[in-house]
Amino acid sequence: MDQPDVIAQLHRLTSRVEALIERVRQLSDENRSLRQQQESIVGERAQLLSKNEQARSRVEAMIARLKSLEQHT
Repeated sequence: MDQPDVIAQLHRLTSRVEALIERVRQLSDENRSLRQQQESIVGERAQLLSKNEQARSRVEAMIARLKSLEQHT
């Protein structure tokens, strides 16, 4: 193998390594973004579950009051 072939192979290898490094950066950024989205969604879900529980409690309280009123009449 002569020197120009070795140099050409090194250039190709360097280009591939640089492309892989860029791809790793992109995937890392995407991963970070997805983790942030997941955290946001988990927080939103917790809030919705809490609101749902509050609504259920209010409905149950209204039903209990209606039953109480019904018994008094």
